[in-house]
Amino acid sequence: MTASTPRTAEFFDNMFRDNPDPWRFKSLWYERRKRALTLACLPAERYVSGFEPGCANGELSADLATRCDQLLCSDGSAMAVQAARARLRGTSNTEVRRLWLPDEWPNEAFDLIVVSEVAYYLSNPQLNDLIRCALRSLTPNGTMVACHWRHHIAGCVMHGDEVHETLMQGLTLAHLGSHVEEDFRLDVWSHDARSVAQREALV
Repeated sequence: MTASTPRTAEFFDNMFRDNPDPWRFKSLWYERRKRALTLACLPAERYVSGFEPGCANGELSADLATRCDQLLCSDGSAMAVQAARARLRGTSNTEVRRLWLPDEWPNEAFDLIVVSEVAYYLSNPQLNDLIRCALRSLTPNGTMVACHWRHHIAGCVMHGDEVHETLMQGLTLAHLGSHVEEDFRLDVWSHDARSVAQREALV
């Protein structure tokens, strides 16, 4: 597999068939800490409708569900969808669908979209399609968050930094902030350009 070879649903199905937690989302402190930072970067305490494409086995989804009235999660892998549904069993505000993005982007409107560790599997044209879909489905006060690994991943079409540079260029939203470490980068954009302090009338 070369760096320009796109991954298929079958590829991810095989990963989850061999291991229900192939990226060790459940066991690694690195992953738990990154999820906590992702939630801490959300500019609002509560969201009406959230969307997480590429949810894998639903670990981040479970955390996002505590901040959303309704949360739609999706993955292109049937095995990942099965794992995510099992992880979210018992929650009343979540739905997991099998969607191959960006072609099968949902029709609903969202005030939160979280794209985490998935966009570097897309080609540049596909990522630009995702940007257009996200902008179309974000509500007037909607927020978009992206978080990606900054090291090389064999077989990935794009590098994490390339993903975020493309998002910076394509998203016609206010950039609220970045959190950049050696290992990952997290960016937040919103239609509402106010800081958290401004939203709460502190300044």
